[in-house]
Amino acid sequence: MLVLTISSLALASFILFVRAPDSPGPLSQSWAQYSPYFPVNPYKPPPHGCAVTQLADPNITQLQRHGARFPTALASVPIRAALSKLQSVPTVDSNLAFLANFTYDLGTDDLVPLGTRQSQESGSTQYERYSHLVSSDNLPFVRASSSERVVQSAIDWNTVGFSDASKRRFMPTLSVILSEAANDTLNDSMCPSASSSDAQTAQWLSIYAAPITFRLNSQAPGAELDETDIFNLLSLCPFHTVATEELSPFCDLFTAEEFAAFDYSGDLNKYYGTGYGQPLGRVQGVGYVNELLARLTRTSVRDHTQTNRTLDSSPDTFPLNRTIYADFSHDNQMIAIYAALGLFNIPEPLNPTGSNEDDGWKVSRMTPFSARMVVEKLECGSEEFVRILANDAVQPLTFCGAGGDGMCRLSEFVESQAYARNDGMGDFEKCSA
Repeated sequence: MLVLTISSLALASFILFVRAPDSPGPLSQSWAQYSPYFPVNPYKPPPHGCAVTQLADPNITQLQRHGARFPTALASVPIRAALSKLQSVPTVDSNLAFLANFTYDLGTDDLVPLGTRQSQESGSTQYERYSHLVSSDNLPFVRASSSERVVQSAIDWNTVGFSDASKRRFMPTLSVILSEAANDTLNDSMCPSASSSDAQTAQWLSIYAAPITFRLNSQAPGAELDETDIFNLLSLCPFHTVATEELSPFCDLFTAEEFAAFDYSGDLNKYYGTGYGQPLGRVQGVGYVNELLARLTRTSVRDHTQTNRTLDSSPDTFPLNRTIYADFSHDNQMIAIYAALGLFNIPEPLNPTGSNEDDGWKVSRMTPFSARMVVEKLECGSEEFVRILANDAVQPLTFCGAGGDGMCRLSEFVESQAYARNDGMGDFEKCSA
């Protein structure tokens, strides 16, 4: 029997113990982009002698994915189709007997209650860590891409998370909603020439799903499941679990090794979708990186890619004097931003025919539901430094000379971002070619 434990609000942003009997770790951490949020490492305060303070002009920027959600409307169609095949046969093995009384009642696109709490917890955590940066005259500046679940995640972060943690003393608001039909640095919608990761994920699916297809068809004679059905039934495990906050019976249909293969499918999807494996992947994060550089240096945004130049040129819609910024986005765009920054860059491309031994690119640790990247601008004596955390794990930043503490001098960090500062070095023009 798999065991599920959900903690109180302070820890409710992630499912702690969804453990498979043949796995040493939580099963919920092998669901790729459908994994509930979990901190990869415990948060480490800045090194001794360094601090995010108001003595100079430090700030923090948080980039966050929306919380856990139902399947999208597009994804729900093949999930229902796969389920219908299993439920249409008269005789099944005992492990599938639950299907006789199972009713699929998941919604589409919207946040589930767990997803709401994830953003609330995130806002509370940010207040607890950085409350010394906040005053009634300097509240967090919050933006969101216009998708409803992203907007709601930003509102949950504000109104319950951050505000309640401050005992309603500080009540930030959602200041800017970026239309996904226009220039938007928080959504991957401005590169129509970019290809998809379908070829790589299909190649891997044909390898790992074949034996599962054979097994389930033998357990449900006449179902005639195919490999795509297997992917959709695997995805039903996380979707049903985060929706009900009880372990889905669909999770029992697969082994830990099969979920590891499903997890790797998500790694391939993002790596070849908007990551390093996509020639026009990282350029889709350039606009956001240039906005980040503007905040870190308190200088006007210099960008000719995805930014909305009208909004970014106004102090009302893109201020440079705040100490906390929070932006809400999607997983695909966060992957592009990671790649544009140079984070999670692995020495060899992911192999579509077999799981890589290098675990430096693990989507479950990069963009789970409610994923967070935090960029801290710190004061260390008379110098300014930058530190980046992804889901509380300090990133190495070797590309700008960081040591084991992940600290880069601000000037060297800015210098390292030449790809963004040069508008993608010609790649953005290829997006519309």
